[in-house]
Amino acid sequence: MTDDSVDELADTPGGWPVVDSTDLHRDDWVVALRRDRIRPPGDAGAEPFGRLVVEHPGAAMILAIDERDGVEQVCLIRQYRHPGGGIFVELPAGICDVPGEDPVETAKRELREEVSLEAAEWQHLLTSYPSVGITSEVHHLYVARGLRAVDTDYVAEHEEAHLEVVWAPLSDVLDAVLDGRIMEGPVAIAVLAYAAVQSRS
Repeated sequence: MTDDSVDELADTPGGWPVVDSTDLHRDDWVVALRRDRIRPPGDAGAEPFGRLVVEHPGAAMILAIDERDGVEQVCLIRQYRHPGGGIFVELPAGICDVPGEDPVETAKRELREEVSLEAAEWQHLLTSYPSVGITSEVHHLYVARGLRAVDTDYVAEHEEAHLEVVWAPLSDVLDAVLDGRIMEGPVAIAVLAYAAVQSRS
């Protein structure tokens, strides 16, 4: 028997009781690793069990679209990612590391810093958890239009200093996602969601 008041297609907030928590790694950066021991709610006699949690404040990603000769072009970056062991095709993006800042403001700042663009129009596309079984990280995806080039005094470091900006037709990006050439999650989610929204309008 199901509870008719529960939307089975909606995620339901509410954490299980945490018996204790141990920091495994924490420094002055925004990402940390901890081990929690938890138990199911309403069962105080249950044996607690451990779960690792990668703490992450979240990130804002931008699907920046510029229409040229009637064709929607998408701004992408190619950037080396050490954990993935290669150069990945990604969206302009950045960590939400300013306390209290609206994610769309993070997105605006990252669009300027990474690809020297500003947008006149911003639309929230969706919010997603990339790997909810291990990390608290949440992704805020936005569509940006009305683009214009701007100067920035931002100095890129490390991997960012070597990134390459690429423009490609949206249809080509969709093809690259579907045939496996682009495997980075937020790109796939953003372009597929955008295409789905456009098909319904």
